[in-house]
Amino acid sequence: MTFLQQFSVVFIFIVLACAFVMMNLVLAWFIRPRVHSQDKYIPYECGERPTGHSWIQFNNRFFIIALVFILFEVEIVFLFPWAVIFKLALTTKMGVSVFTEMCVFIMIMGVALAYIWVKGDLDWIKKS
Repeated sequence: MTFLQQFSVVFIFIVLACAFVMMNLVLAWFIRPRVHSQDKYIPYECGERPTGHSWIQFNNRFFIIALVFILFEVEIVFLFPWAVIFKLALTTKMGVSVFTEMCVFIMIMGVALAYIWVKGDLDWIKKS
């Protein structure tokens, strides 16, 4: 079998997927409503009228806490595959190196957490 014959099925699936997406977009364009109500132009559509001005000062503490949470959550996800194969790694010659690498990784995360904690980025109300 040639290269083109081997990947012809993949190419057909890609073409069909693109055609499916385009067909759905065109179909949605035909059936969507063309007349928008005034509620469509408010800042958000949650069923209630907004009160006050939409340009308010927002505390960036929420953003920093969210970024720190996502950072540590993503890094913790790396522990799950390691924990699954750790028992298998112990039976091989590389068990000690796998364990030390993960200990170094956890220490780096601990240092990062200590830095953020000492800096005060985990406090909701920052002390002046």
